[in-house]
Amino acid sequence: MLNYPIIFFVFSLIVLWLAAQLGAYLRRRRPLKDDLREDFGLVETATLTLLALIIGFSFSMATTRYDQRKNYEEAEANAIGTEYVRAGLLPANDGATVRAQLRMYTELRIAYYCTQDHDKLRQIDADTAKLQSEMWSAVQTPAVAQPTPLMALAAAGMNDVLNSQGYTQAAWWNRIPSSAWGLMIAIAISCNLLVGYGARSATGFMLFILPLIISVSFLLIADIDTPRHGFIHVVPQNLVSLLQSLPLQ
Repeated sequence: MLNYPIIFFVFSLIVLWLAAQLGAYLRRRRPLKDDLREDFGLVETATLTLLALIIGFSFSMATTRYDQRKNYEEAEANAIGTEYVRAGLLPANDGATVRAQLRMYTELRIAYYCTQDHDKLRQIDADTAKLQSEMWSAVQTPAVAQPTPLMALAAAGMNDVLNSQGYTQAAWWNRIPSSAWGLMIAIAISCNLLVGYGARSATGFMLFILPLIISVSFLLIADIDTPRHGFIHVVPQNLVSLLQSLPLQ
């Protein structure tokens, strides 16, 4: 569900609203005594403060991971562009082969960032792995045949290209843990339960405001933390710019 922020938003809004309504129901069945209201207010305030801190911390985690994905997209483009230039150090035929492969590889990396279809993504991953093997072989063969510093430089550049893809993949897998989401949702439910129970005379609309605000916060965090779905995505603008600058073979 966390992979689909809109569905998660609707789910959290319903759950939190029901928690507030449950609190109001318990208040009607067993009203809060006046001598306990001050202590209850302290607990309610502390719980709301804790929720606010956790939401802020989670938002910071999500934005950090989003920035990391953007940085690795830029690093991928730089690595591919550098290796495209270094391919000129290889023998003419090998260099032309590597450059053609790098252009195809850039197209695959752009498709990786843009696709939302899981079947297509699996095909892209398979094609990427196959092309990576072919690119490494295209650099390895002349490097082994002529173990010179220039050949080593071209091989090191290809190694950076392959490593940058691995770093990107790891960054896309690095998301807010489910346990953190579970804790945050549990505290949010408790907050709405306490607010519903502690309200002196709250209408249905008033009990809807806090669940709505919290759900919108959850939506924003989940959207930023979800690389492939939602509204906020890492646009591969550096890779697109690189592809446009690479001459057609």
